[in-house]
Amino acid sequence: MKYSLLVFVMVAFLSQVRGQDVKKDIPYVADGQERHLLDVYSPKDAKKAPVVFWIHGGGWQQGDKSSVQEKPRAFMDKGFVFVSTNYRLLPSVEMETIFRDIAKSLHWVHDHIAEYGGDPQRIIVGGHSAGAQLAALISIDERYLKAEGLPLDIIKACVPVDGDTYDVPAIIEVAETRARVHELPLPTNGHRVKFGSSEAKHRDYSAVTHVASGKAITPFFIFYVGGHPDTTAQAQRLSNVLKGAGIRVKMYGGRETTHNRINADIGLADDPGTKELFAFLDETLKK
Repeated sequence: MKYSLLVFVMVAFLSQVRGQDVKKDIPYVADGQERHLLDVYSPKDAKKAPVVFWIHGGGWQQGDKSSVQEKPRAFMDKGFVFVSTNYRLLPSVEMETIFRDIAKSLHWVHDHIAEYGGDPQRIIVGGHSAGAQLAALISIDERYLKAEGLPLDIIKACVPVDGDTYDVPAIIEVAETRARVHELPLPTNGHRVKFGSSEAKHRDYSAVTHVASGKAITPFFIFYVGGHPDTTAQAQRLSNVLKGAGIRVKMYGGRETTHNRINADIGLADDPGTKELFAFLDETLKK
């Protein structure tokens, strides 16, 4: 009996492996640096499949493209090609360089993903935490893709997960006011340190600043931890600004979860947020 069960498990595993194609550490910049790499996960025999472009979190200072949990398997099971990208990090580079790295990576995906079975005209951009800020900004502020010769409308949906910096001045004000009224020291590695001291740059790095009606801004599915005041407020802020410009938005506030768990649970069969996300993407990609 145990032997039969072992054989069944091995057959199921091998079937899953054969059903996907994984290419890792692909350079997206010619003669680039060590973090100019991405991974591509493709369903077997994929052709013109929609593409998920995923941006890891880590406070813009750490993290890696390998932090994808169940997402590649879940998206491939639904017929998507899944791409996870690295980018250079603070303090080795400035924040704007990170934005440009994301745009360059997305440019590579647009130009080459057909070779892996993906459709360059149906790209979904998503990310967790710092990656959520990057995903939202690259999907709204057209300057970074424009510098790569790409239009904003190659992005067909944006899925930011539990970000707190869609409005950078707001989160700085909240954090510093909280410290001040409680007579606590200011954060030594907070958002003001990471985003610099320029208030003009704080506004410029905020996705909400660049929302306007008439732009080719994609629909948004915004994950957030429902019990966290900062990410809830930032999700609502982004949603309200997008809706004010006529952009379609779906919000999902996770209950009894955490900043890391809401991200890790995406792709689990019994995760309610995943079910709502796939329903949203099905509807969005049909349009």
